[in-house]
Amino acid sequence: MKTLNDLDVRELRRKLGLNQSLFWSSIGVTQSGGSRYESGRAIPRPVQALLRLVHIEHVDIDKIRKDDYEVIEYLRAHNAELYRTLKKEAKAKKKEK
Repeated sequence: MKTLNDLDVRELRRKLGLNQSLFWSSIGVTQSGGSRYESGRAIPRPVQALLRLVHIEHVDIDKIRKDDYEVIEYLRAHNAELYRTLKKEAKAKKKEK
């Protein structure tokens, strides 16, 4: 699988059928900023992470809340087995759809 460093973001955007404005605004980047990234400017790691979450993993970042993230981090640190089990079950459920 390609990493975001190897990924042609213009190609990804086109495969998704989105114009620059829609594609980039969904992660908080202006159309002109996105255009520069598509032309070869280095994409900062936080922007790469958002690209992966929104356009590859299809995570609706508007629905993520700080307390949700805190619960995940607590489970990961204090009950790693339960965290792994829940993660596996969630992946299995997603595959069923």
